[in-house]
Amino acid sequence: MADAVSPSSAKPPLEILLCAPRGFCAGVDRAIQIVELALERFGAPVYVRHEIVHNRYVVDGLRDKGAVFVEELDEIPDDGQPVVFSAHGVPKSVPEDARAREMFFLDATCPLVSKVHKEAQIHFKREREIVLIGHAGHPEVIGTMGQLPEGSVTLIETVADAEAYQPKNPEALAFITQTTLSVDDTSAIVKVLTERFPAITAPHKEDICYATTNRQEAVKRIAGGVDAMIVVGAPNSSNSQRLREVAEREGCPVSVLIQRAADIDWSLFGDLRRVGVTAGASAPEILVEEVIDAFAARYTVSVEVVRNAEETIAFNLPRELRLPAAE
Repeated sequence: MADAVSPSSAKPPLEILLCAPRGFCAGVDRAIQIVELALERFGAPVYVRHEIVHNRYVVDGLRDKGAVFVEELDEIPDDGQPVVFSAHGVPKSVPEDARAREMFFLDATCPLVSKVHKEAQIHFKREREIVLIGHAGHPEVIGTMGQLPEGSVTLIETVADAEAYQPKNPEALAFITQTTLSVDDTSAIVKVLTERFPAITAPHKEDICYATTNRQEAVKRIAGGVDAMIVVGAPNSSNSQRLREVAEREGCPVSVLIQRAADIDWSLFGDLRRVGVTAGASAPEILVEEVIDAFAARYTVSVEVVRNAEETIAFNLPRELRLPAAE
């Protein structure tokens, strides 16, 4: 007869509240598909300018399949192989350089980022001063500002920036935003701008993308009722960083961003009863499962999915990668 397990050796119970939606958005899914299909159709190597999305696991997986990641086009030999531009978008000079070198390139820019590029171009044609709300140095911001001549776009990162901004003509002013910002932070900046400049032109449709908004709302629903929030994502992923900040702002005692389960610092957690788990838009579900398994090794885990919205959006692939129509 087997010995009975003593109460002291039994794993403590833990409830995991799993945010939904979480993880891959349509733009990220499309970008990864573009690289994978290019590898299938044209063979390795397929060159990718910058990380296709901000996730080391995804990038390493594509590298193993034959993708070669570079920072600039001048690192790519003239071998006729495809070049893919990342989901974050690129300055207008990049495809121009690629055409000049007669490169075969595939643009994996998220269509919702391309929408912001088009807005910027329209405002410029209408001779409006353009304010971009975003984070300096982020690839999406570099790409958006790079759609227009240098000096055409003013970057505003904070409420203080908005309060200090002095346009040449307040009557000919427009704002656009990075797609992966904190909804609440951006609203505060927009409030300052619209109060100071009532004639400012806003986007026809919200620039912060549906996936960013949905994931932040899902975190808000549970953050105040859990002992800790785990956000799976990369440190250079804007939308993942915002999820951690949202949880913290909503009163979650411990809110951490990790890339893999191995990154969990167990010393941060005390007597846990409920933990929230979510993932940034470029983090694959397998990494979420890895985190749940890590908790299951230490606790008797029950998982409840807390759904905030259904996501059914899908984006078309570039024409060069679409299957030919059946005859």
